[in-house]
Amino acid sequence: MAKMVVFCGSDEPQKAFPPFMLGGGALAMDMDLVLFFTMNGLNIVKKGGAEKITLAGAAKTLPGFIEMAINGGAKLIACSAAFPIVNCKEEDLIEGVECGGVATFVEEAADADVVLTF
Repeated sequence: MAKMVVFCGSDEPQKAFPPFMLGGGALAMDMDLVLFFTMNGLNIVKKGGAEKITLAGAAKTLPGFIEMAINGGAKLIACSAAFPIVNCKEEDLIEGVECGGVATFVEEAADADVVLTF
């Protein structure tokens, strides 16, 4: 099965939404999807964070996209190496998000067919 890995490093709406839009396409095509959140991208998967990020005209809200990804079988990983930099702790994360470090991203990306960064 093909695999897409998306590096999510920003909470700016124009960079926060595309990983889920493209990821939804990957899931629809029966691809494995891994979304890796680091630096300000961690705000997307922090409790209450996605609700603060909006994009006019988007097909769904960011929480709606997150729910779609999780329910679709995507793996969401929060970069534990960035936790001290952005004042984040594992207990700050929404349900369904795993923690992993740099090696986790490299391992996931190494066997991916598509790697994107936002």
